[in-house]
Amino acid sequence: MQTARWKPGVLAAFGSAFLFGAGTPLAKWLLGQMSPWMLAGLLYLGSGIGLGLYRQLRGATRPRLNPGEMRWLLAAVLCGGGIAPVLLMFGLSAMPASHAALLLNAEAVLTALLAW
Repeated sequence: MQTARWKPGVLAAFGSAFLFGAGTPLAKWLLGQMSPWMLAGLLYLGSGIGLGLYRQLRGATRPRLNPGEMRWLLAAVLCGGGIAPVLLMFGLSAMPASHAALLLNAEAVLTALLAW
């Protein structure tokens, strides 16, 4: 019988799903300690620092963007990196973490509908 070998990508996907799922209850707990604005800022600051360190360690080059793409990038950063995290934290502060975790599952469906 052949044994299944786990590829690094599969392990990374499972790890990412686990951490994403654990993030909602953890964020709910942290909301008792700080404001939604502060928590959203700290979460994305940590994400930016982590990504910056990863890029530095890998020696990644800066991607080249066409001038027309810059407008879309700025809109995505504003909505996905600014408005959405704050709304998520305010939503988490208004409902149980279990309900918020279930609602977050709609993200994939809504993203697919927007892309369509």
